[in-house]
Amino acid sequence: MTRKLREFLILLDNESLLYLPGSFLSGKVVIELEVDTPVVGLYFHITGEGVVRFINRGQGQVSDKENYVDFSMRLLGEGPSGPGARVITLPPGVHSFPFKLGLPLGLPSTFLGKHGWVQYFCKASLKESTGIVHKNQQVFIIMNPIDLNLEPSILVQPFLCEIEDTIGVPCLSAGPVSCRVRLDRGGYVPGECICISATIENSSKITIRKTRAILSETIQYTSKRKIVQTETRELASLEKGRVEAGSTDQWRNEMMCIPPLPPTNLRGCHLIRVQYDIYFIITPKGPEKEIKLQLPIMIATYPIRNSDGTLSRKKGTNYPTVLPMFRSWLNTGTMNK
Repeated sequence: MTRKLREFLILLDNESLLYLPGSFLSGKVVIELEVDTPVVGLYFHITGEGVVRFINRGQGQVSDKENYVDFSMRLLGEGPSGPGARVITLPPGVHSFPFKLGLPLGLPSTFLGKHGWVQYFCKASLKESTGIVHKNQQVFIIMNPIDLNLEPSILVQPFLCEIEDTIGVPCLSAGPVSCRVRLDRGGYVPGECICISATIENSSKITIRKTRAILSETIQYTSKRKIVQTETRELASLEKGRVEAGSTDQWRNEMMCIPPLPPTNLRGCHLIRVQYDIYFIITPKGPEKEIKLQLPIMIATYPIRNSDGTLSRKKGTNYPTVLPMFRSWLNTGTMNK
């Protein structure tokens, strides 16, 4: 900051910096000067972009980028900004330049990941007649909510999945293991509990050591229409013990609670995809491979409401008052798939 320019700020009216697509972004650019300052313009720019950046040891840096909003306006000055531009002298003191503009609908939510991000910025630049340009920027956050009441009705219906596989040595211990898993529905919000029921029939001669249900988050990063990196993390889990050879075990309405998660609606973003799944995993004793069922679910922002508008709150529900904006687990280990 030069001596003549004491302060150059972008102040948004919404102190939380959180905006919905289609809402108004308003605020002011504040400039404090010590001396008379000839300028040719004050420019304001908002931009939103998705970026994927990944270091591939064999190919070097892999990257891609797309824009969601790119809008500029002039808060001070008229005519061309090049040679011959009209000069305006700002006297010493504080000067405030308000702005207000509507954000487009359908913007993807702000997202910060290990190999990519979706971010939004306000940028301001003050150009002096001498050619000196002062710049500043301010991040703002977009939350594009997902309302389960507006999604396909199949998400509020029970979700079933089943599998049958053979484990053991052929002609000795081989035999089928069948599993049927039921979720109470396919769409949830943080703070709700997923009700899991399952029937495991072990018709083999191998003991099943344990069964597990895992809530996972998978992030896929895409560059030039190819998936360049995938991360999967375990967010919650339940586990039950042995299922002896020739026996049956059941999960009866076991409850897995969804932890507070950042709102993530990346519809409109073609570079980053976030998916949530329930994996039901059967682990046989010894070297036998695990048997996995994958049940994709949606984690939304607004929960299901009754016909009278009241919340359809079930046992175990504890809606968080505040959702985190960032993923604290980004640097932890990934889950094997």
